[in-house]
Amino acid sequence: MALLGLPFLGQQANAAGKPIVLGAPLSTAFLYGWDAERGIKLAVEEINAKGGVKVGKEKRLFKVEVMDTRDLEPGVPTSDALLVVEKLILEKKADFIVGGPVRSEAALAAMDLLSKYKKVSILSTGVLTPKYHARVAEEYDKFKYCFRITGEVVWMVKGEFIPALMDIKAKFGVNKLFIMLQDVAHARAGGDIVAKIASEKGWEVLGKEVYPTGTTDYSVGLLKAKKDNAQVILIWMDMPETAILLKQWYDMKIPALPFGTIISAAEQPGFWKATEGKGEYCLASVVNAGNAPSKATPWTMKFVEAYQKKYGLEPEGYGTSTSYMTPYVIKDAIERAGTLNPDAIVAALEKTDMMGVYGRIKFDPKNHQVIPSVDPKEGAVGTIFQWQAGKRVTVFPPKIAMGEIKLPPWMKK
Repeated sequence: MALLGLPFLGQQANAAGKPIVLGAPLSTAFLYGWDAERGIKLAVEEINAKGGVKVGKEKRLFKVEVMDTRDLEPGVPTSDALLVVEKLILEKKADFIVGGPVRSEAALAAMDLLSKYKKVSILSTGVLTPKYHARVAEEYDKFKYCFRITGEVVWMVKGEFIPALMDIKAKFGVNKLFIMLQDVAHARAGGDIVAKIASEKGWEVLGKEVYPTGTTDYSVGLLKAKKDNAQVILIWMDMPETAILLKQWYDMKIPALPFGTIISAAEQPGFWKATEGKGEYCLASVVNAGNAPSKATPWTMKFVEAYQKKYGLEPEGYGTSTSYMTPYVIKDAIERAGTLNPDAIVAALEKTDMMGVYGRIKFDPKNHQVIPSVDPKEGAVGTIFQWQAGKRVTVFPPKIAMGEIKLPPWMKK
């Protein structure tokens, strides 16, 4: 793959030595893969344009090597993703692993490879399971090379989804919840946590429907939600077929607010056109700020505008802003460490404290999970938006909200 940023030869002339290779194992045919690739490459172009990374006394450029793990595709075994990670390390000579693997099961399996080769890795898309940072904490010496710069399911549920649900409950006087899940680890775990906590906080959880990856008909579950008088349908699915779900919800006029905690199709700027506006009123979490327009930090809209200028559309969903920040965080750690030695980089990453697109970026030194918050001055902040009149309007958390939640008119009646 060609070195990124070649148009800026004047600035790069001072960069010496071989490039620092960022190996990116990503499911490139899916949103959480291609948007991560775009975010990483945008950051690398910016960094290389300014002369690259200072390693000790020399300047070196970043080089990105992307390989398709296919781990978001139905039926693809985890072993395929592991082969990709190993090829990036052995054949592409990756100095760091960034981005994925994207599916939780694949990322967990890859931890042993990263330990074997002592490769510092920063997950920036997919992989919401709490097991990832729990393994780092439990076996620190073995898994200390593994970091995650995105949100994870326990915080997202307790710190964002439940508070947002409680706001909806208080504002609209609703309390009946129906849950629709994809049959993957993070969705099953997330749905169970939501159901438990919501029940404890006064919600009546009417039922759960679980769908295999690739499902194209959701009418039975939607009719069940309607029959049970659901007022909010919580959706947790990271497959593109969720666009069909929302079209069916709209056409059937289901009198319940669709709350996509994770609903990949609805995250994308093109969702409105793809559904002919039938995604109106759908709520969606994009996990971290910057994946939809907001003013979380002074850097947020600069990133949104830079992404739009390069790719012709706004940041596309979960994994975009976090993947963009990853090369910047690695650059910061390298320059403080003065070396690429993996143990020195681990120590430097543990001391990271910088403002980014989605707030203050710091890692818990014991488990290497980015520290979250609902205040961007304190930690990595999330974003829940609602489709309103063709735009993604950020509605949570309050400190970065750009509007308020609205109900579909057929629900009000």
